[in-house]
Amino acid sequence: MRAGFPDFRLGNVLATSFTATLTERHGDAVERIPTPQRLVDWLALYGLAVDSCTDTQLEIARELREAIDVAATAAALQDALPASAVQVINDRSVQGRAAAILTPGGMRQWQLGPASRLEDALSVIAADAIEIIAGERDGKLALCASPTCRAAFFDASQSRTRKWCDMNTCGNRQKKARFNANRRKDSGPAE
Repeated sequence: MRAGFPDFRLGNVLATSFTATLTERHGDAVERIPTPQRLVDWLALYGLAVDSCTDTQLEIARELREAIDVAATAAALQDALPASAVQVINDRSVQGRAAAILTPGGMRQWQLGPASRLEDALSVIAADAIEIIAGERDGKLALCASPTCRAAFFDASQSRTRKWCDMNTCGNRQKKARFNANRRKDSGPAE
């Protein structure tokens, strides 16, 4: 992590990990990609290395991030997908040049061309969002139970009953609050 910036929340699902670059959306929001270089750093962690990013491209990436969040939230609630969000996701999906390759371990991996542009990386993120929102993966979209978070996340657990987008942050915070409330209740009024 670069000094002065909040840690990235890294997950196994590219699209929802991308939406987690803005957390606590219903509380004190935390922007985890405040600069173009920070977005370049995040993309590199997911194997989508690009040479550079401008302020305008950062805004385009944030527009995609918010469209994915809105569409994934609607899908988790089984609501109609907002047309404007669908349009942004589709537009970003078709604007890039990336190829799916098969790894020796039998996994799909995305490969950007030698002169990788930010648009190429965003197209991979948009394609991943399309796959999970369309229900093409084994799992389901759910919303974090934290009232200040409510992030859409992809639940691939066997029981499909995960409550938190991230147990190390939202889950622990909620469990700690519940523990402290119970401890205050059990100690009774001070005399």
